[in-house]
Amino acid sequence: MFGPHLIDWLHLGLRWLHVIAGVVWIGTSFYFVWLNNHVRASEQQPPGSEAELWAVHGGGFYRVLKYSTPPGPPGTLHWFKWEAYTTWLSGLSLLALLFYVDAPVFLIDPSKADLSPLVASAIGIATLVVGWLVYDLMCRSRLLERPVAFSLVSMVLLTALTAALFQLFTGRGAYIHVGAVLGTLMAGNVFFVIIPAQRELVAALEEQREPDAALGRYAALRSLHNNYMTLPVLFMMISSHFPFTYGLDAGWVVLAGIILVGAAIRHWFNLRGQGEANAWLLPAAAVGLLALVFLTLPPGGTEAPARPVTFEEGVAVIQVRCAVCHSASPTQPGFTSPPKGVVFDTPELVVGQAARIRTMAVDTQVMPPANITAMTDEERAVLAAWLDQYTDG
Repeated sequence: MFGPHLIDWLHLGLRWLHVIAGVVWIGTSFYFVWLNNHVRASEQQPPGSEAELWAVHGGGFYRVLKYSTPPGPPGTLHWFKWEAYTTWLSGLSLLALLFYVDAPVFLIDPSKADLSPLVASAIGIATLVVGWLVYDLMCRSRLLERPVAFSLVSMVLLTALTAALFQLFTGRGAYIHVGAVLGTLMAGNVFFVIIPAQRELVAALEEQREPDAALGRYAALRSLHNNYMTLPVLFMMISSHFPFTYGLDAGWVVLAGIILVGAAIRHWFNLRGQGEANAWLLPAAAVGLLALVFLTLPPGGTEAPARPVTFEEGVAVIQVRCAVCHSASPTQPGFTSPPKGVVFDTPELVVGQAARIRTMAVDTQVMPPANITAMTDEERAVLAAWLDQYTDG
């Protein structure tokens, strides 16, 4: 029993580290894009500087000066890279611990594809590698010179990837892997492009030669790409809490819509920082979210049995198919505690979770995960009738 307990703590530690590092990384990304959008040339800035910005925070005033080439060697130079690397490494570890170690529970859906845990894990890792290679190739092509075309092609490829993963994995597994692909692109940009460009800039300064301006602009563009990926990635990090998004057959459409909405919101902030009018973006994002609300309405397609369902029948389905995990003492292998603290040990506890049961087991059918307890369509129909007859949900 001590082994599974350690695994739980390892999971908690990795998730906590991932969130902490992600907050720091995304915070610096947001700040520096905001900074670049708000620095302005002024008559008061020192000679040789490009622009400046004054800010007030925490009881003090701050003056930020921007240089392409500083007039002399800088003092202590702060780099921003370890937060990106820590976020990606901790995220990859979480991906392996939850979705590869427990692939039969969280990743593999036998109703979609008959995959072994090894094959499913290999597909997941390959998705990250191929995703980076395709994106990097696009960034090194002439397509990068046409931002609108680049964005459209990227969205088409990302949507196609999402739809393909939905044919292979559980909806939750597909969402997390799309998020992992975007996270890999972001970390790859930092490791392979942004930091090397900054090292070259520092080297040119130390060697008293003109830095390669094109290299700096290219790194800045990759950094801007990262900025647009952050809001979609943040959603995918928390998506497991919202099965009504990934539990639908059209879950891949929902995710594509959320990615577009997130990018549009980020674009609104960026344009606003640059002083450009963009009043239409937020209303467009709101319309997109409203469309997703209607798209994710429960299908209500479960056909109830013709005969009446007794109270005991409904509770019995929960206790046989759900309580093996959702119990104070789970009997399902791999579970040491009830997921999210939800227990179905008594009829009263079952009735208290009626709304959750309808969403998870009837409307979206994401529970049991990967249907590990083999709940049948007939049993789901019994649950639907039971919920209608004996609860308010």
